[in-house]
Amino acid sequence: MPVHKVKVKWGKEMYPDVEVDTSEDPMLFKAQVFALTGVQPHRQKVMVKGMTLKDSEWGNLPIKDGVTVLMMGTKDEDVPPEPAEKTVFVEDMNDSELASALDLPGGLSNLGNTCYLNATIQCLKTVPELRESLEKFQADLGGGAFVPSQSITMAIRDLFNVMDRGITFSPVILLQVLRLAFPRFAEKGSGGDYMQQDANECWTELVRMLQQKLPAKHIDNAGNTPKSLIEQYFGGKMDVELKCTEAPDEEPTRFQEDFLQLSCFISQDVRYMLSGLRSKLQEQLTKNSPTLERDAVYTKTSKISRLPAYLTIQFVRFFYKEKEAVNAKILKDVKFPMIFDAIELCTSELQEKLAPMRERFKQLEDQKVQDQLNLKDKKAKDGGDGAKPKTRREPYWLENDLGSNNSGYYTLQAVLTHRGRSSSSGHYVAWVRHTNDSWLKCDDETVTPITAEDVLKLSGGGDWHCAYVLLYGPRVLELPENAPSILVSTTTKEAETMESEPSS
Repeated sequence: MPVHKVKVKWGKEMYPDVEVDTSEDPMLFKAQVFALTGVQPHRQKVMVKGMTLKDSEWGNLPIKDGVTVLMMGTKDEDVPPEPAEKTVFVEDMNDSELASALDLPGGLSNLGNTCYLNATIQCLKTVPELRESLEKFQADLGGGAFVPSQSITMAIRDLFNVMDRGITFSPVILLQVLRLAFPRFAEKGSGGDYMQQDANECWTELVRMLQQKLPAKHIDNAGNTPKSLIEQYFGGKMDVELKCTEAPDEEPTRFQEDFLQLSCFISQDVRYMLSGLRSKLQEQLTKNSPTLERDAVYTKTSKISRLPAYLTIQFVRFFYKEKEAVNAKILKDVKFPMIFDAIELCTSELQEKLAPMRERFKQLEDQKVQDQLNLKDKKAKDGGDGAKPKTRREPYWLENDLGSNNSGYYTLQAVLTHRGRSSSSGHYVAWVRHTNDSWLKCDDETVTPITAEDVLKLSGGGDWHCAYVLLYGPRVLELPENAPSILVSTTTKEAETMESEPSS
């Protein structure tokens, strides 16, 4: 049997019952040791009875049950500076060198059907608040036991840092700890190769692990601050009503639900993302009726009562076909916008809170039109182009709710796509916003510039890449530098007076 349980000794620490599979690459064992100790694999020296483990092969290392494996290495060393490189001309650069020269983020190596993980990481990396929180994360390794949330958070933190250097990197540590925490991601096919996995399942598990370890940000007047940064910036709330359609006199049941992503259901009539989201917010279900004393049909009506800064939307494209025993894919073309307005999905109370900032956006758009007219007049008079005024970004959250959205407006910042006919096959790719007007296609190791028009073509309708998970960020109001500051209050009188006005 190639699998043994050994003891790993690191300084004064001893980690018993660590599994070693000698049929796998030794680097995967070093990744396990990293999960326990925080020592990066390239800093580890692993020895058994005086023999040193190589990165590429196990050799004649005497691995057996109960043997003590000695690991030497430290986890707090600074990363050594990269060596100086000679000048390379653009036409002589490979894809990795070109990405670095253009200040593009690094790609991620495909380790055998791991595009689902690579695409997820590239999308999550676009959230600056998440990256900031990860940079501050310090792991507590005193317990010695494998803690999935801790190891996964550490691995994502270190992976983001490496990717910022603009080089292609192998995410072997994150992959190993993910498979240790969730064995379904380590499933193999009949040929012994690792199987393709569902990217949205990977997304959900990674976010859930980060939710357990990243604390919320605190500022003055933040109200009831949640425990987790994920809840703060990705979490929304729904007001839900259950009404029995067969017993109109039965009192409706009302409660609140939390969500980390919305589902866009795709039916024959759905052509746009908003209609797919709307259909999910009013649905029929069967449950026991206390009035009728039997199962009855209920209408479940949901409205959003808290919008998060970052809105994750899953297109429900896969369904299980019993005959073929596969998760088949719905290829239907469903359009999604670059700028999304969620106001229609919200409760009337939340719409009132969003009204002031929406009015500010409208005023700004009107002002831009007037400025363009004035600029044309100025050019006609003196031939000058006019200096572009300096601007500043206004807070995008409600005054007492850091991490919320105070307008209902969102800007698309990442799309995770799938190409193929089932979730257990095909290929996943991330398409992420690089700057305000430029986008990148992150296809495993290859990162290339694309246009916004390329992204809008990912709506489906054929065997080309179809949008599967979308990540929207807050649309930020930019005002002239000398304009008065705005922070929308959740109890402002202005919101009350604008209730009857149409939204822009």
